[in-house]
Amino acid sequence: MDSLVIDPGTDARDTVAQGQFYEYSKAANPIRPTLTPRVPYHFFSPSLYAGGESRIVPLDLSTALKCPGPATGPGLLASFVRINAGDTIEMEPNATSIVFYVIRGQGRAVNGDVAFEWSHGDFFAVPAIDGVMLTASSDAALYAVHDAPLLTYLGARVDTARFRPVLFRSADANRELDRVRRSPAAAERSRISVLLAAEEFPLTRTVTHTLWAMYGTIGAGTEQKPHRHQSIALDYIVECEPGCYSLVGTELDENGQIKDPTRVDWESGCVFVTPPGYWHAHFNESGAEARLIPIQDAGLQTYLRTLDIRFA
Repeated sequence: MDSLVIDPGTDARDTVAQGQFYEYSKAANPIRPTLTPRVPYHFFSPSLYAGGESRIVPLDLSTALKCPGPATGPGLLASFVRINAGDTIEMEPNATSIVFYVIRGQGRAVNGDVAFEWSHGDFFAVPAIDGVMLTASSDAALYAVHDAPLLTYLGARVDTARFRPVLFRSADANRELDRVRRSPAAAERSRISVLLAAEEFPLTRTVTHTLWAMYGTIGAGTEQKPHRHQSIALDYIVECEPGCYSLVGTELDENGQIKDPTRVDWESGCVFVTPPGYWHAHFNESGAEARLIPIQDAGLQTYLRTLDIRFA
């Protein structure tokens, strides 16, 4: 192979970028508003998909994150997908995978050579390389999360499907959650929930190689103690009564409670963002059970051994 010879008259800046240097203490952790801002708290109302035409509603915080949009977190985008009866929506993000929860309605999904029916309360995950086509047979809404912002940041494109489409029927998910709730050990556990998993990922026990999805419940008059993890949590509230909320903050006090917390009141059908690394606790002061679905980038974090989940 011939070597590259640069004409002495050519400005080297046309071929090679000028390097930069930063003093270590000013650059080793640039998480601050003037450089790399923290992931913000945010609440997204169910009114965003309550009515109107069929559409995808991206939950976009990219301006606050200073990253290409749309993005709900640095590596994830959550969206509401509204589909009127008889309509079809196509999603073709440059992502590795998409996880869906069916908020209401029923319909059919086509992902590559695979087609299946979905209905209220079902979960499903598909590799995004072939996109997915969603057709509603009745008025429908879905909650969807994928990792396109991560691939945008990496400047990468997906060329391999790492898993087969996987479907979790509502009846099966509720049966398994009820089994965990009725377990004699339930009172000693930090939470009452089940994790969704695909058989292709036994190492991380997650629904895709980047995404983690939990289906959980908080009983009337109970709480989940403070905990934290390095993955962002995009929490969808399936159902709740007034009196359900989360407290979020950066530190614990000497009693293991969150210092100077921010309170996030829940609403059925809403989504809110729990930033990575923040302590958070969930409370149900109502008289009815509440259910929630956090979807996170914990599949990737677990594989990298950086999830670092801790409980107060």
